[in-house]
Amino acid sequence: MFKRVVITGIGMINSTGLNKESSFKAIAEGKCGIEKITLFDASSHPVSIAGEVKGFDPEAVLDGKEVKKADRFIQLGLKAAQDAIKDANLGKFDAERFGVSSAAGIGGLPNIEKNAISSHVRGARKVSPFFIPSALINMLGGFVSIQYGLKGPNLSSVTACAAGTHAICEAAKTIMIGGADKMLVVGAEAAICDIGIAGFASMRALSTRNDDPQRASRPFDNERDGFVMGEGAGALILETYDDAVKRGARIYAEIAGFGESGDANHITTPSPGGEGAKRAMAAALKMAALESVDYINAHGTSTKYNDLYETMAIKSVFKNPPPISSTKGQIGHCLGAAGTIEAVISVMALSEGILPPTINQEVKDPECDLDYIPNIARRADIQSVMSNSFGFGGTNGVIIFKKAN
Repeated sequence: MFKRVVITGIGMINSTGLNKESSFKAIAEGKCGIEKITLFDASSHPVSIAGEVKGFDPEAVLDGKEVKKADRFIQLGLKAAQDAIKDANLGKFDAERFGVSSAAGIGGLPNIEKNAISSHVRGARKVSPFFIPSALINMLGGFVSIQYGLKGPNLSSVTACAAGTHAICEAAKTIMIGGADKMLVVGAEAAICDIGIAGFASMRALSTRNDDPQRASRPFDNERDGFVMGEGAGALILETYDDAVKRGARIYAEIAGFGESGDANHITTPSPGGEGAKRAMAAALKMAALESVDYINAHGTSTKYNDLYETMAIKSVFKNPPPISSTKGQIGHCLGAAGTIEAVISVMALSEGILPPTINQEVKDPECDLDYIPNIARRADIQSVMSNSFGFGGTNGVIIFKKAN
């Protein structure tokens, strides 16, 4: 018999807020954190907008001397992890039974860019000794485990934009089969840099609505022209249901089911009709023993084929599709961190009974004809939510949360 897994602590940081409370409030109110890029000079780029985290002080999570050893994605991840740990009110715990499952899609891209330029221009001796450990994706989990003394399994998911959701799945599996009693899941991304924007722009994946950043990310809207890059982090504390009840913890939600699949179709384009996404959603519903859910937080990137094929997949899985929204209109696409951030948003929607809106849906795409909660949030008494994440390479992850009974 697999152990029940529940969520007892959450934290997030993104372009709409530095913590879960301010961020969720802004997202529910339809506020947008996308503005002109300030992290580097993007004036010569075809794309000059992104969802940057503003006002973050890395010394709030790391001592001054340690800051330079950690790339920005690690710093943001530590902030979300710190908030989740505090939120869970853990008290004493068995460190050898408490693990970490981290995620990022690209990792320390700004440091890779900086040190590659330094090596080329100034020579190999000018490469920082902190370059490699600051850029490795699994160092996010490494920093977290060291900071909190977590000696259980230390895992890392690197599956593009599905990485955050896969990290939750891996943590849940570990607890379910008895490999740990508790897991801290953290996904983070901070790839808003010269080469990051240039790379996605060269693929023509990004919106070029530079003169109107607040309305650039428009999931499921007929006038969408690409996604907007965001940055941030999300974190969740997972533990066995029995442990949570025993210590009197606040239980936000239970992990009811999850599904994973591969498209085997194309390196960047989803499988036609969302066939791969359909299989992942169906698998999650089967594991959860549910025929439907009360709300879906869609992957909803604001790109032509993702939005269309996700719509088609949802239609094929659900006889009567529930309300759906994509919160990428507010925070942009946070790549490998998207799954954990959107999981936190989904859990807060479940807990607070607020369904966040899909902003900027002004001209509805006739082929995306579901209830995407356009522009204004709704109050609803919901019992279950689904969060979708789909990544380049045709990698898909879907997770279902429900209220714990």
